[in-house]
Amino acid sequence: MGFNCGIVGLPNVGKSTTFNALTATAAAQAANFPFCTIEPNVGRVAVPDDRLQQLVAISKSASIVPTQLEFVDIAGLVKGASKGEGLGNKFLANIRQVDAIIHVLRCFEDDNVIHVENSVDPIRDAETIETELMLADLESLERQMDGMAKKAKSGDKELKAQLEVMQLIRDALNSGQPARTVEIPEEMKKGINELFLMTSKPMLYVCNVLEGDAATGNAMTEKVAAMAKAKNYSSVIICAEIESQIAQLGTEEEKKEFLDSLGLVEPGLNKIIRAGYNLLGLQTYFTVGPKEARAWTIPKGAKGPQAAGVIHTDFERGYIRAEVIPFADFITYKGEQGAKDNGKYRSEGKEYVVADGDVILFRFNV
Repeated sequence: MGFNCGIVGLPNVGKSTTFNALTATAAAQAANFPFCTIEPNVGRVAVPDDRLQQLVAISKSASIVPTQLEFVDIAGLVKGASKGEGLGNKFLANIRQVDAIIHVLRCFEDDNVIHVENSVDPIRDAETIETELMLADLESLERQMDGMAKKAKSGDKELKAQLEVMQLIRDALNSGQPARTVEIPEEMKKGINELFLMTSKPMLYVCNVLEGDAATGNAMTEKVAAMAKAKNYSSVIICAEIESQIAQLGTEEEKKEFLDSLGLVEPGLNKIIRAGYNLLGLQTYFTVGPKEARAWTIPKGAKGPQAAGVIHTDFERGYIRAEVIPFADFITYKGEQGAKDNGKYRSEGKEYVVADGDVILFRFNV
């Protein structure tokens, strides 16, 4: 399963710098003027997971293959984007295609970095972007409802039920509430997802601060955290400039020494990944063999066949069983044979709900 996050925000808040840091590339041109990102840059980044190293230490796998996340750097939006202001229409379309939204907020004062509103206020900035997304969603939804209403006249109960849910979402948007605040019946979720509403996507606020505030945050990040909690969103604090410097360091030892000197426990990337996993309800399982130890991303609650399908559709179609060792047991008993000897090696059928960290060998027949 892919994990695709669009990085959004007003111009000059640190979006492209954050993107460059996350992907350890210079693919996005970070500059001190609006709209320096003209085409959405896409970067894939390996998910750091210490468990892979532990698995390899025991299994002696020849290589490690981590799971990956995809980040899309989308040009800065401005007030009026929903009506085509700035580069609005083009990039609102890019946001519709991502799974989750990472909203970078400027939480620092710096006279050398201009702000499109001529003052720094992350709460105002967050509301500006959310309003533009809601307005664009409302226009899109009403257009789709017109078409749906004509089809629903045929008496199709399913279409009528979906139209009723769409009306609830429209009411929410009209009252200034994003689509994600509307409770969607499980059987309707697939159809509603196909509406590609931006405000139905989970949101993570990333507070971009100066180096001195990277460890503890500041008054602005506290306000953002309170706003996020009230909306049932998540928020993390990073210093994009620090992340850029970390990305240029060659070894893990150098990175750790640099982080220690700043009083930081880990790079901001790790915090974003963890928050992103929680945001989308994702988890990891592992496959281990002589050639490689590999991490795979699946939704929480995924059953054996669904997890197998992430490797190959043939695995899901011909699923027989999953031979499972919980990660902790794999480590404690030094691998597969030790787990077997201690009764920690299980054979699970099609209804098995995969747990985070499971080490799995799938049996299938096609």
